[in-house]
Amino acid sequence: MVFYFKTRPEADDYTNFMGLDKYENEELIKYGFMEDIWFHVDKMSSAHLVKASSIQGKKVNDIDVVYIPWSNLKKTPSMDVRQVGFHNSKMVQTVRVEKRIHEIVNMLNKAKVERKPDLKAEKEAVYVAKKTQRKQQLKEKNAKRRCKGLKRKEK
Repeated sequence: MVFYFKTRPEADDYTNFMGLDKYENEELIKYGFMEDIWFHVDKMSSAHLVKASSIQGKKVNDIDVVYIPWSNLKKTPSMDVRQVGFHNSKMVQTVRVEKRIHEIVNMLNKAKVERKPDLKAEKEAVYVAKKTQRKQQLKEKNAKRRCKGLKRKEK
């Protein structure tokens, strides 16, 4: 089960994903998209709603949440479930969360939707759509070049 949260449901902009457990979070990491951002409570167990879903983090104040582009996550076969590294540690950003903001957590929980997605199929479908779009753009670009070439020869 994957939980989906709309950051601003009225604007229908960002969607946050959180696995039910560490194994589903592994799947989210495995099939992430280049534009995804990964969040985690630094040095503590946490889900990806971070502080509010962290077993330890929700009990304490002044925690750090790290975030990076998904493309910077490093996951090797020798790593345990829940364990990740980074390709470039300079890309890691940290934000200090002083305390839980109940209004934000409540808003996200109201917008929560549970699904059992086929993450691999979703990623493949997006990849195929992007590839098709790139091919179409290249075709159009080449057609414009041929057309310009014909106009020059006519002069």
